[in-house]
Parts: sequence; structure tokens; C-alpha cells
Amino acid sequence: MAEHNNVATRAEDQRQSRTSAQWILLALLVASVFINYIDRGNLSVSATNIVQELGLTKTQMGLLLSSFFWTYAACQLLAGWLIDRYNVHWVFAAGFFIWSMATAATGLVNAFVPLLLCRFVLGFGESVAYPAFSKILASDYEESQRGKANAFIDAGSKMGPALGTFAGGMIVAQFGWRALFLILGLGALVWLPLWLKWAPRGHTGQTQAVRDAYVPGMLQLLRHRSVWGSFFALFAINYAWYFMVTWFPFYLESERHFSKEKMAVLGSIPFAVLAISASLAGILSDRLIAGGQTPTRVRKAFIVTGLLLQTLLLPAGMAASDTVSMGLFLFACFAFGLTTANHWAVTQTIAGPAVAGKWTGMQNAFGNLAGVAAPAFTGWSVDATKSFQLAFVAVAAMVVMGAAAVAFVIGRIEQENWEPPAR
Repeated sequence: MAEHNNVATRAEDQRQSRTSAQWILLALLVASVFINYIDRGNLSVSATNIVQELGLTKTQMGLLLSSFFWTYAACQLLAGWLIDRYNVHWVFAAGFFIWSMATAATGLVNAFVPLLLCRFVLGFGESVAYPAFSKILASDYEESQRGKANAFIDAGSKMGPALGTFAGGMIVAQFGWRALFLILGLGALVWLPLWLKWAPRGHTGQTQAVRDAYVPGMLQLLRHRSVWGSFFALFAINYAWYFMVTWFPFYLESERHFSKEKMAVLGSIPFAVLAISASLAGILSDRLIAGGQTPTRVRKAFIVTGLLLQTLLLPAGMAASDTVSMGLFLFACFAFGLTTANHWAVTQTIAGPAVAGKWTGMQNAFGNLAGVAAPAFTGWSVDATKSFQLAFVAVAAMVVMGAAAVAFVIGRIEQENWEPPAR
């Protein structure tokens, strides 16, 4: 009996130790994505100041806002391959260092072309983030934990723009836009020693069975219907998201005529609401699945409902009243939180640990083309029409397309049994 009790005690100690390690790892991932989104969104916060100082057109600013995504999307395939092949923690640390240095360097440039190059390097460094997240969550977290884990990471990605818009706006108003980039880029390096100390040293807890499993190539993945469904869904989600991240502060200042300080306060609130919503949606979806509901029913219901309700961004952008407009923005952003954490959980579940990095890299490469399209199209349309109305119409059309992709193209949400193709 004593021996049995000792075994049970050791098993409980191991379970608690694993749980503690999971929480520490998750906290570091949340902090990293928080920094990630502050760095990719800081250009939009300082856009009006940069346009004025460097004499840029709105079309040039649109290109700058989208240029990050050129390298970010293009390098996703390389990032997914590196993360599936090498230790994900070292690959992620290298990417974090690169993007922090690119952020700091942005504060030193004086012309359009060097600024463009800094955005290219920023996109290259940040390309490792989401393939790394998926690899880690698919390997170290159960299905009933992934909604919550993804939700906290997603909340971090939304709190980044929230705090970045608020604090960034205040820093730019007091000290100028160059100080913003130097403070963010150099200050973020505090995260790296914590990651090197606390991140697991192994290959993300891969079991021997995972290492020995058949790993399909990219061409085989592209023959899977759900892969394409996830591609188009992420493109739609990202189109709306990157429109908000890149142009929303500029919209509030130029079309709503908010001061920099007012934009900093009111512009940050929708992102904070989105972070709260994403956390609640992830927790609730995990509880529903743990209670017996199927991942297919739960994940799809959250994603489709959230995407369709995001069409409220269209009347929000066109409302004459600032109060009505901001109220609709808040509701649309609350709905947005229903989609994102559950969408990443779909990919991680179907792919499984063996190909989570590769699938996520491909999905992110396709989905982040929206980051190229949304800022550039918005800049062009605002220059051409002197209004944001056409830009908001495009956002509404995209989220409806995304809802259709999730509902009708993605199949059952369960881990795929990958097998070699028949010869």
C-alpha cells in the first residue's frame, strides 16, 4: 500500500510540475506575441507624424504598412520547415532578436527606402512566431487545453495593439516617433533571457511516436480540402485584422478628426475588448468540448458567428455619429474575438504534432497575403476616393467569404491520420 501511495504521489507531483511548466511556457508565448504585435503595429500609430516629416503620400504609407507582410508571408514556408526540423525554441529566439533589432533601427532612418528595408527585416524576423506557437501547442497541450492556450496567445496579440496604440500615441505626442521605435526595440530584449532560462530544452516534448510518424510533404498537404479551407479563412480574418492594425489609428485621426491623445485612448479600447472576448471564447469553447461537444461543432460555431458579426465594421466606418461608430467598432471587435483562437485550434488539431509547424507556415504564408492587400488597397482607395468607405466594404466582403470557407470547406475537426500516398 505504501509503495502504491508513493507511486501515486510521484505521478501527482509530475502532473503538477508539467502543469506549472505549461503555464510558464504559455506566459512567455503570450508576452512574445504581445511584443510582436506592438512592433508590427507601431508604424500605424506614428503614421501621420512620419508622413509629415518625410513628406510621404498616403499611397507610400500604404506600401510601408503592407511591406512588413511581404517578407512575413514569403518566409512562412521557410519558418515552418525550420521549426519542424530544428529545436523550435532556438529558432524562435533568433527570430525574436532579429525583429527587435529591426524595430530599433526604424527609429534611426530618414527616408522612404531605409524605412521600407526595416519593415522587410521586421517581417522576416516575426515570420517564425505563429509556426512556433502551433508546434508548441500541438506538442505540449491537449485538445481540451488548446482553445484556452490559443485564446491567451490571441489575447496577447490584441493587447499589443491596444497598449501600443495608447502608450505609443502618448510617446509620439511627447517625444516624437523615433523615440517610440528605439524604446520598443531595445526594451523588448528583456524577454530573451527569460526565454532562454525557462523554455524547455527538448524538441517541444515530442514523443518517439511523433518522431517516427510519417510526415507528409507540402504537395500532399495541398491535396487536403481542410488545408485550403484554413487558408481562405485566415486570409479573411487577417484582412479585417490587418486593416484595423494598420489603418484604424490613421482613420480616427484623418476621418474622425481625433487628436493624437484622443486617438490613443479611444483607438486602444476596441483592441482591449477583442482581447477579453478572445480569452472568454477560448475558455468557453474548451469547456464545451470537455463537456462532450465535438470540436467540429464548437470551433465552427464560434468562428462562423464571429466572422459574420464582423460585417458590423461596415456601418461602423460609415456612421455619422462618433458615438455610434465607436459603439459598432466595439461590438464588431468583441465578435472578432470569437474567431481567432478557435481558428488556430482547428489547424493544430487536424495537423497533429508531426506537421503543425509546416501546415501553419503554409497557412500563414497564404493568410498573410491579406497583410499585403489590405493596407495597400486601403491606401490606394483613400487616395482615389478621399474616403474610407470602399475600404470598409472590402473588409465586410472578406469576412463573409471567410465564414463560408469555415462552414463548407473545412471538414471534420479531428487529427488526420497521415499516410504515405499510394504508389
